[in-house]
Amino acid sequence: MSLRHRNTGYPEPAMSDGEDTPIVKCQHRRWRSVFAAIYSARIFVSLYKKIINKKQILRSLSYIALDVHDSDSSDDRLPSLSVDQKTLTEVVREKSLGTLSKLGGVKQIAASLETDEKDGISTNEADLAHRVDVFGANRYQKPPKKSFFSFVYEAFKDTTIIILLVCAILSLGFGIKQHGITDGGYDGGSIIIAVFLIVAVSAVSNFKQNRQFEKLSKESSVVPIGSIKVEVVRDGRRQFISVFEVVVGDVVFLKIGDQIPADGLFLDGHSLKVDESSMTGESDHVEINGSNNPFVLSGTKVTNGFGSMLVTSVGMNTQWGKMMSSINSELDEETPLQARLNKLTSAIGKIGLAVAVLVIAVLLIRYFTGNTKDDQGNKEYIRGKTKFDSMMNSVVEIISAAITIVVVAIPEGLPLAVTLTLAYSMKQMMVDHAMVRKLSACETMGSATTICTDKTGTLTLNEMKVTEFWLGKELMGNISSKIAPNVHKLLQQAVTLNTTGTVYKPNSRSLPEISSSPTEKAILSWAVSDLGMNLDDPKQNYELIQVEAFNSEKKRSGVLIRKKSENGGATQVHWKGAAEMILAMCLQYYDRSGAVKAIDEEERVEMGKIIEDMAAKSLSGLILLGLVGLKDPCRLGVRTAVEACINAGVNIKMITGDNIFTAKAIATECGILQPNEDMSEAVIKGVQFRNYSPEERMAKINRICVMARSSPFDKLLMVQCLKQNGHVVAVTGDGTNDAPALKEADIGLSMGIQGTEVAKESSDIIILDDNFTSVVTVLRWGRCVFNNIQKFIQFQLTVNIAALVINFIAAISSGEVPLTAVQLLWVNLIMDTFGALALATERPTNDLMTKPPVGRSKPLISNIMWRNLIAQALYQVAVLLTLQFRGKFIFDVDEKVKNTLIFNTFVLCQVFNEFNARKLEKKNIFQGLHKNKLFLGIIAITIILQVVMVEFLKRFANTQRLNSGQWGTCIGIAALSWPLGWLVKWIPA
Repeated sequence: MSLRHRNTGYPEPAMSDGEDTPIVKCQHRRWRSVFAAIYSARIFVSLYKKIINKKQILRSLSYIALDVHDSDSSDDRLPSLSVDQKTLTEVVREKSLGTLSKLGGVKQIAASLETDEKDGISTNEADLAHRVDVFGANRYQKPPKKSFFSFVYEAFKDTTIIILLVCAILSLGFGIKQHGITDGGYDGGSIIIAVFLIVAVSAVSNFKQNRQFEKLSKESSVVPIGSIKVEVVRDGRRQFISVFEVVVGDVVFLKIGDQIPADGLFLDGHSLKVDESSMTGESDHVEINGSNNPFVLSGTKVTNGFGSMLVTSVGMNTQWGKMMSSINSELDEETPLQARLNKLTSAIGKIGLAVAVLVIAVLLIRYFTGNTKDDQGNKEYIRGKTKFDSMMNSVVEIISAAITIVVVAIPEGLPLAVTLTLAYSMKQMMVDHAMVRKLSACETMGSATTICTDKTGTLTLNEMKVTEFWLGKELMGNISSKIAPNVHKLLQQAVTLNTTGTVYKPNSRSLPEISSSPTEKAILSWAVSDLGMNLDDPKQNYELIQVEAFNSEKKRSGVLIRKKSENGGATQVHWKGAAEMILAMCLQYYDRSGAVKAIDEEERVEMGKIIEDMAAKSLSGLILLGLVGLKDPCRLGVRTAVEACINAGVNIKMITGDNIFTAKAIATECGILQPNEDMSEAVIKGVQFRNYSPEERMAKINRICVMARSSPFDKLLMVQCLKQNGHVVAVTGDGTNDAPALKEADIGLSMGIQGTEVAKESSDIIILDDNFTSVVTVLRWGRCVFNNIQKFIQFQLTVNIAALVINFIAAISSGEVPLTAVQLLWVNLIMDTFGALALATERPTNDLMTKPPVGRSKPLISNIMWRNLIAQALYQVAVLLTLQFRGKFIFDVDEKVKNTLIFNTFVLCQVFNEFNARKLEKKNIFQGLHKNKLFLGIIAITIILQVVMVEFLKRFANTQRLNSGQWGTCIGIAALSWPLGWLVKWIPA
């Protein structure tokens, strides 16, 4: 970084203070008497206090009585806070300069709140608690949570559930009328119990899922509110506190990118502009100043400049708080993957409906033509003889069985599986330093083909340290004794006045506490420690006339100053910014002796070489009065993380505002560039990329690895070109100006430590430790989400196909449905809920990072999945149809035992097939099984419940008890799916 100094020699232009003394006229005589009475009463009360308590009395222009500190008062005295909340709220909300003037202006309000504009409020706990009691806390209320019964009601609204309940009630009624309460209520009653069980499980699952997301949303809402740190001054000490700890009376410091934490009034600052679109809908940035518009609104964002504000309202007393309290925080957005799965569910549901209609038609035709028989071998329907109740009961049973086919055919577990795996992944990513704000980002990250990353703070530590100092063309060693006095004085002015940082020293023996950005901290620390500067002297002797704040577009900041003792005298300008930009502005330089020399072309080239050499050592940051090199080392593990991305087929592009030499050095150190790589097309400047034609950009985009001296517009342009080229793009950013690129990208990744609140709000995922290795972790989890969903799709479609084919073929050929309504509902329960839980909670494996990215065009159901599920479905259909048509003869059993064998074998096939679904491609399906306790637990619970269904709930499930040999046969048939799965994986997909 460099700084340019200039003595302009011009007097300061005259400026008005913009303040007029308000004149308040009472319009009605009766109000005069009221005011007089009130004022007189206040005077008497104040005089009484003066006599009794010996307190000093101060009066404001607006006659607000104030309690002022006793000279001997104790530290735990509570502040009087003699202005009410309603007045404070209305002043800022209505932006009323007239009301503000009546109250005596900002200074009087600060005094009323017992706030020192320089030192802030007291850190005394009792004081802070009293302010919270009087004015409220900086929190907003949440809307009421959805009750459990609302989830039950939603589950009952499902059309198929309603039809099944109607059929069950009709079956119950006709059955009781025909066979009596004892025997006639089993069929209908069993279906009702099964439906209620399904509804209960669905409601509990959705309820728990909702509560889990509510918990996550507290941390991953519009901005992770609890993680926002606000800089305030208390007892003269600048410090960062949680946004929740801000109280009325606090002095808050604002800089570019901050989201304003409360309503308040402008105290001091320069070029302060805010974006009030979140509150007013107006896109123009509003200038905040002390004369025309001192009103600062909570929830708005600083877009330029810096300053300080006096907090006047917090929490629910602000418009932002009221607005946020009305917003439901549920994360109920539909992700792209969920949308694709809903289409798949709809398509399968239509097939299931068509099959159900065919089954109804066939069974009704067979029934009314006398081709169906009861358990005794008699015809179920004889025209003119069969009772109406019996006929209707049989028709209802046929419709129930057909509707149940639809219930099983519709893969309702798919959206549930997506939700479960996203919730699980979000929770685990929090542990791995990544906070997901948008559900869709989890799955989209798994498809990422390119990551555009920042350098500072992401690839590097963002811990700047001054390592070199040049005066003119000479590298200085022990610099404090070699700098000429005039240069030392100018350096002191430049460092102290052209900065947003502060140095706080509690006492003479303690180390200085420096508060600012890493670059500013490094320069201030260097000035204090190495140069021995007293940074208070320039602030006392010089006044700031004008400030141009630093931003990423101009890459420089400047101050216009003048000595306080020379009113109307000469002014000086100090500039600080990117080295080559400041150097281009200069015609002279200071040498070691303090003499001013002209910069000719030869010397300009020589100084340019110094900049290049320093940049090549990953040094940056130059000051014109000398050249100061700042070292920012690479993070540990970044090179390994970059290599992992490259091995996974993901391109890494570094986009930085640093000069091209620094960019090359860091990119090579991190592994983005190889030392022997051709740099001609791999490394470019932002201006080059900007000046390419659209055709040139599209032709060169894939070969670019590093873009230096880039602006936020260059980053946005890069993202747009990559997306047009078919890439799924992830972008990291931390600044306010990164917001457009973060929004444009498929996945926006903001930094949790250095990132501004605007950047966080524009992002999909927040990297809590600002580390590139955490970006790679997010990539792994994204791939894991997609992989887990594919596993469940393969598992569930196998069940859907098998159930549909078995019931359809059996109904067409024999007029019977081997799997009853209750049995199919049980299969639906274990398939949807338990299967989703078992397969949606697999952790990511190293294998995921050896495959190429999915990209945009890859189908949801891959050829590998079709191969696996068709093989398993055909095996199940073949075995179960064999049992349906030949089971009685093979095992020498009656009809009920045969149907129980079919039901038991079908369920156990799904249990064994869950193991196959764990690995889509790998042959070893047991790898890592011991690490997934939840999977093993669900398998165990499913088997236990199946035993209970078969052996103990015979009437309910319409089953017969099986002996050990029959159980062994069912298990053996189901277990054959393991070797079948192993053999199938040898077939190329």
